Amino acid sequence: MDEPLPNPMNHPEEQPVGEEGSPRFGRLLLVLIGVVLMIVAITFASEAFYS
Repeated sequence: MDEPLPNPMNHPEEQPVGEEGSPRFGRLLLVLIGVVLMIVAITFASEAFYS
């Protein structure tokens, strides 16, 4: 009864958890903040230029 259950839906095996493959949310957050700041700067610059 200790045998693993079959995989009828062909789900992939679970990936090992560890630091090696973990995503870098800090870098992504910095990129997103930079993009938002750039959009804000472009908005203010275009508003000042066209008005």
